[in-house]
Amino acid sequence: MKAIHLLSGLLGTGLLVACSSVPYAQRQAQRQAEYAAAAGAPVRSFHFFSPLYSWEALSDQQLAVYVRPNQAWLLDLDNCPNLTFANVIGLTSSFHDVSVRFDHVLTGRNYFPCTITQIRPIDVARLRNAQKAQREIDEKPREPAGGQ
Repeated sequence: MKAIHLLSGLLGTGLLVACSSVPYAQRQAQRQAEYAAAAGAPVRSFHFFSPLYSWEALSDQQLAVYVRPNQAWLLDLDNCPNLTFANVIGLTSSFHDVSVRFDHVLTGRNYFPCTITQIRPIDVARLRNAQKAQREIDEKPREPAGGQ
């Protein structure tokens, strides 16, 4: 039994990205590197019972899906041309299992099927710590104006 689970994009994330002064390609490369560093060894499938919690397109060949707030998977895909611009994605599964080379991510108006070529678990805590460290800034007091 094949099931399809749909989830729309996060509008807030898109708005925050649109306001950034860092070039889009650089942000995407940085996000891919963060997820790759937090990803474990490849697995054949993952199991879930409910619709996806969240997702983030990292490129036309890579997608992070969150099945719970603290459980995520990094999916490598064959070329998926509409993924980075998709507002909604679908994910096929068989008996609540998403499997390599058998299941698909569905995108676009006609749900173009993109084959999943690799699945890796994401250490969400490690990913969040890396993102938190990146947001920290060095502070130093401002020197008084006029040399006082």
